[in-house]
Amino acid sequence: MRPAKARVRKRIAGPRRAPRATKPQRTVARTASGATSTRAKPLALGDLSQLLGYSIRRAQLWIFKEFSRQLAAFAISPAQFSVLCVIDANPGVNQLAVAQLLSIERAGLGRLVDHLEGRALVRRSASAINRRYYVLYLTEAGTALLARLRPAAAASDEALAAKIGPRAYKELRRALSVFVGDA
Repeated sequence: MRPAKARVRKRIAGPRRAPRATKPQRTVARTASGATSTRAKPLALGDLSQLLGYSIRRAQLWIFKEFSRQLAAFAISPAQFSVLCVIDANPGVNQLAVAQLLSIERAGLGRLVDHLEGRALVRRSASAINRRYYVLYLTEAGTALLARLRPAAAASDEALAAKIGPRAYKELRRALSVFVGDA
């Protein structure tokens, strides 16, 4: 029996890469956005400033930022608050129905419920009617937390009323009420 020969890989000589060159220092400081530090005029919105949808989106961003700030002390997101409210109003509600009502994808709602269940705020169990579905209930801890969250939600609405004025707030609520329930 012959001893096995060790295989040796030959390295094929190719062009060598030059070391990377360092970038020259910039003479003009840049801001985080990449613009030069000289005073640039604000960007124009163009047609966006005339579109109601854009204004509503900007308002929604402001409202969610304020609402998230109010809920931060409780480590609850606006979406989690919404799920808790729906379960509280509909004990034993089908998980799919909650997703449809809140316009949340099923997988997204599943993650929300997993998180709330992990914090012992929600109890999920198989439906007695159809074992393929889960039904949701608030736990005692979930009910207690929701009671503490309601004043934070009200404070968020009060901040909006203060920003736009009480009359405009009432008119806005009335105008937007046609969309509540639309899915």
